[in-house]
Amino acid sequence: MGAAISDTVAECVIPYIHDPRDRDAVSLVCRRWYELDAITRKHLTIALCYTTTPERLRRRFSHLESLKLKGKPRAAMFNLIPEDWGGYVTPWVKEIAQSFNCLKSLHFRRMIVKDSDLEDLVRARGRNLLVLKLDKCSGFSTDGLLHVTRSCRQLRTLFLEESSINEKDGAWLHELALNNTVLETLNFYMTELVSINFEDLELIARNCRSLTSVKINDCELLDLVNFFQTATSLEEFCGGSFNHQADSYSVVSFPPKLCSLGLSYMGNNEMWIMFPFASVLKKLDLLYALLDTEDHCLLIQRCPNLEVLETRNVIGDRGLEVLAQNCKKLKRLRIERGADDDAEMEDEEGLVSQRGLTHLAQGCLELEYLAVYVSDITNASLVCIGAHLKNLCDFRLVLLDREDKIADLPLDNGVQALLRGCEKLRRFALYLRQGGLTDVGLSYIGQYSLNVRWMLLGCVGESDAGLIEFSKGCPNLQKLEMRGCSFSEGALAIAVMQLTSLRYLWVQGYRASQNGRDLLAMVRPFWNIELIPPRKVHEADQVGQQEPTAQPAHILAYYSLAGQRADFPETVCPLDPESLLTR
Repeated sequence: MGAAISDTVAECVIPYIHDPRDRDAVSLVCRRWYELDAITRKHLTIALCYTTTPERLRRRFSHLESLKLKGKPRAAMFNLIPEDWGGYVTPWVKEIAQSFNCLKSLHFRRMIVKDSDLEDLVRARGRNLLVLKLDKCSGFSTDGLLHVTRSCRQLRTLFLEESSINEKDGAWLHELALNNTVLETLNFYMTELVSINFEDLELIARNCRSLTSVKINDCELLDLVNFFQTATSLEEFCGGSFNHQADSYSVVSFPPKLCSLGLSYMGNNEMWIMFPFASVLKKLDLLYALLDTEDHCLLIQRCPNLEVLETRNVIGDRGLEVLAQNCKKLKRLRIERGADDDAEMEDEEGLVSQRGLTHLAQGCLELEYLAVYVSDITNASLVCIGAHLKNLCDFRLVLLDREDKIADLPLDNGVQALLRGCEKLRRFALYLRQGGLTDVGLSYIGQYSLNVRWMLLGCVGESDAGLIEFSKGCPNLQKLEMRGCSFSEGALAIAVMQLTSLRYLWVQGYRASQNGRDLLAMVRPFWNIELIPPRKVHEADQVGQQEPTAQPAHILAYYSLAGQRADFPETVCPLDPESLLTR
């Protein structure tokens, strides 16, 4: 009777459990709860497409309504992974087309998608598809998008940001304008789609009264006057460009509900266009604006309700001080690196250092996400972050090589204080330079990263001993990425075995043994190990490089129920005990 009551309660409760970690725990209780989880799970994220197979997914979760699938490792975004490494979406699309009748939302990230994949997908699921995200994907053209926009007439979201798309014409957008009346989000930001007719955007705004977010590529802002007048529900806009005299833009009037904005190539002559509604802005994207430090200060002090800011390090320490004084609601801040040859880099104001971070930590106490490239850093500033930013969940810091001398290295004590103070941290990235963190500091990271699940470490530690001590901690670490740390194969293998929650490892730059035998220590069931050998990176990979540069070898290791994958290109070789002993 007790068991029967327990099952009855579980049947009522489990559908209301949405956190994936809670779901995982529930499914391990007993066979019946495993089955209940399988039939009631609505959303699933697969962090690496080679960790399972489409068939296994269908057998367990046939009632999914939403699926997010990731392909290439994050390193692919920085041209560190060969283009032909893999991440093909075709086998997944074939299974989705045959099964998954409840599927309404698909999100492919860093995957290779063909036009035929999109055609097969919409032929089978086009009527029911509400969300389609092709996020940093490649391999398809506007012909594939034409299949989507012609057939998927119930799409609420079409997301293409940062995808590499072969543009043939703009017919896909015209079909979207003709066929869709329910679109809420349209995003082809940071793509190379330029054959865009602004009249199609106007028609979309006229037909889709629920349109709330539009992020586009370069399109003259004066051509969007009617679009802005028609899109009365618009809350977010990114893109556009300025090609005329500044006073010409007095005719531009933004929608009344707009609270998130990013204008490309906006200079200080056009900045005034934002002043009338700056006080209501919650999100501001200045990554592709042409503003200097002073412009940042003038604009930011008019945005007291800002919650999200994305910009470059031209904001400078003075800009961060103004941000701390005026934007007390700030929750997310991303400061990217500017181009080395920008004029702003010659100006000391256009640099971020410990001074700016200290002001920020003392003024923006609600920060949850902080990602920043710094020219200098001290232990004291990291201590300040740990003391004040108690809501911080995601912290990422990169120390640039621009300065010959850094004021205060190593950063052992500062990193320790930050991790001890920011107990909510789930994601942590620290990319320094040699001497930036000793073995003691590396052990601190392991000791105090109690809740961190993803970590990126660059140029940290001094020896294998530091890595071994680090791996005795981090009880919840699932994904570890390392670059430029020069640990040996043997130490990496020992660390993997000691990091009990680890599911994924990526390392670039390590001390390889003569025959790879030292990696045998981490060979085990369901643990795939791939080696990507050293390669030359030419101008096509890294713009500005006059001579090909050498990329060191990679190790990629991950848990997989699929076994050794069959689509290895020649540049990647699988690793198993036999190949280790014979190569």
